[in-house]
Amino acid sequence: MHSPAPSSRSTSPECADTMQIFLKNVSGSNTFALTVPQDLSIENLTTLLSVRTSLPASDIRLVHAGKHLSPSSTLADYNISRESTLHIALPLRGGMPPKKIRCTYKDCRDGAQRIIGDCGFCNGHYCGKHRLLEDHKCDGLEDCKKESHDRNAAQLNAERTQVIKGI
Repeated sequence: MHSPAPSSRSTSPECADTMQIFLKNVSGSNTFALTVPQDLSIENLTTLLSVRTSLPASDIRLVHAGKHLSPSSTLADYNISRESTLHIALPLRGGMPPKKIRCTYKDCRDGAQRIIGDCGFCNGHYCGKHRLLEDHKCDGLEDCKKESHDRNAAQLNAERTQVIKGI
């Protein structure tokens, strides 16, 4: 059988000026192969990865043999050869864990409770002692009472017994 003539710009692993490398994210859940030129710069490899992974190129850091790769060098500078594995390290956002949200009530230094400590009327964040509207003297307390009264009145009207005359 006749095979087509190879093109001058082949990206197959058999081509002498290209090689296949493997890229793995730090968690190890994704590994994929990439065929690249042997003299490719780390900066260009980062750009290729940015296009492939939809991550900003500025966030991608490459690690090989425990060393972070400098964007100004090439794969050959780090002796990266065929079927080498590079790790993609993404930077941590902020570097430190988020600050604990404090209770918004005046002079209270306790930590606010997640979800149940959030007030929907004044948008404050409160601890267990101040999470109720009455406890933190919420500005929306009257609105809450009125809304609750209207909701209860509507429920009572819906459940009212109807007298049918003539039976």
